Amino acid sequence: MSSTEQTPVGADQATRDIAEVAAVEVITTAAVHLMSAAAVKCGLAEGDDAEELKDLDEARKLITALAALVVASAPDLGNQHARSLRDGLRSLQLAFREASFVQDAPGEGPGEKYTGSVV
Repeated sequence: MSSTEQTPVGADQATRDIAEVAAVEVITTAAVHLMSAAAVKCGLAEGDDAEELKDLDEARKLITALAALVVASAPDLGNQHARSLRDGLRSLQLAFREASFVQDAPGEGPGEKYTGSVV
């Protein structure tokens, strides 16, 4: 940024705010967002439009991203956080399998290249 450009109002404060958040919190927040989106895409949303919101192609992508995040960050999260995230991930993987008309082969479901087969 040149000396003539100015930092957007609030950007410095936002940077300071995020600097104060522990990595575990950032990772778990990202994981919860991925879980929530994947649940909706698996058709698990509440309400009459849950089936309309279902999109298994999108759910597969979200679950795979979640699995990569959970597996990669588990050693740094501590047992309590990692266990909760793994449980949520497994539930989503099973929900995806249940919602699918054509079953993936064991080890080929969303995220299973990171977690191993979920049956």
